[in-house]
Amino acid sequence: MRYLPLTDTDRSAMLATIGASSIDDLFVDVPEIARLDGPIHGLPLHASEMAVERHMAALASRNIAAGSVPFFIGCGAYKHHVPASVDHIIQRGEFLTAYTPYQPEIAQGTLQVMFEFQTQVARLLGTDVANASMYDGSTACWEAIGMARRITRRGKAILSGGLHPHYVSVARTMAKYTGDVLDTGLPALDADTDIAALIAKIDGDTSCVVVQYPDILGRIADLTALADACHANKALLVAVVTEPVALGAIKSPGEMDADIVVGEGQSIGVGLQFGGPYVGLFGCKEKYVRQMPGRLCGETLDAEGKRGFVLTLSTREQHIRREKATSNICTSSVLCALAFSVHMTLLGEAGLRKLADLNHIGAAAAADRLAEVDGVEVVNDSFFNEFTLKLSKESRGVVRALADKQILAGVSLGRLYPGAADLANGLVVAVTETTTEEDVEALAEALEEALA
Repeated sequence: MRYLPLTDTDRSAMLATIGASSIDDLFVDVPEIARLDGPIHGLPLHASEMAVERHMAALASRNIAAGSVPFFIGCGAYKHHVPASVDHIIQRGEFLTAYTPYQPEIAQGTLQVMFEFQTQVARLLGTDVANASMYDGSTACWEAIGMARRITRRGKAILSGGLHPHYVSVARTMAKYTGDVLDTGLPALDADTDIAALIAKIDGDTSCVVVQYPDILGRIADLTALADACHANKALLVAVVTEPVALGAIKSPGEMDADIVVGEGQSIGVGLQFGGPYVGLFGCKEKYVRQMPGRLCGETLDAEGKRGFVLTLSTREQHIRREKATSNICTSSVLCALAFSVHMTLLGEAGLRKLADLNHIGAAAAADRLAEVDGVEVVNDSFFNEFTLKLSKESRGVVRALADKQILAGVSLGRLYPGAADLANGLVVAVTETTTEEDVEALAEALEEALA
């Protein structure tokens, strides 16, 4: 592909066509605090390739690798062991370039991967159908809200205070352009979920109720009564799962009659990598399948009676007229979906349940040990592999102090909810199969010193 630079005249003509006075007008939705006021700080304007490599390596060395220290960070991205065979398989030549197949029936291997992925996700989420992946959990959550609007023809979504604030932020950004009204709130730093409060808010204008399971504080609620209340008011229940390993131990949202179940698949097959790429999960009841975003692969027989795969439903804008599309998602995290599917296949149902047991047993032991520390209170009375501590001091300072000691203690609620005084002392701690007893003891001892 040739590089075709634009002249000032070209740029002026393009801006005039779209009605913008300057290039800066294209960035008005980016908060000013997030915009650069000049060159990237810390980088020289000119340097040799070797000098740039040394400089970037020095910057990278300031990071603390997740596998090098006691690590308790979760809140939607988790450190699990990914077998080396997963990476080996996805780097095979036929998979490494996995992308959108524009002549899909030719790419039978890619379609089969998508089909197997969909089957695994549908079984995991407890839904009738699942699509061939989304960008990530947060965008899948928004797509579910948009889907509920199309189905119910209503424009108010009620979002649980226990929904991850980053997911809420994505929904707010998109709702600015669709006109959806979002009823949001903050979580309370106690063991009770907000299921009763959500039920009380449902009315004739509600398109859906969005609830996280387990929620941002790690609490687990029975969603059956909420689903019943939604359906009594002709609204939909959207359940969000940010830790899919949990579904190896607890009842799936689909089993509790959730209409749409979405989530983040990073925990299975996809390692921590600075926030992405990850893989969004999306499933729903069969009767709503034509309103589902993304793509759906199906199994069929060819003219010779041999098994084959096809794109059964593809209502995104790359495959349909834009005004008819259910979504503007224009790519797919197929390589990450493949990693998910490979890891899930290696585990099998029995392996997933065993992995879930290891996570919960480790988390329960860690919660018991940390509860012995003066100045620490375990908030949860139910959790999977993640729970919340209430500290005697603001958690942000404690997290920073422990990071200086090479212990990544968890996620402070003060960071997730800046300005929310009632949450400032909250610390969310995640424990997976990679966490050792020595890691937990190091955290407990460091907390004792920090809270003394």
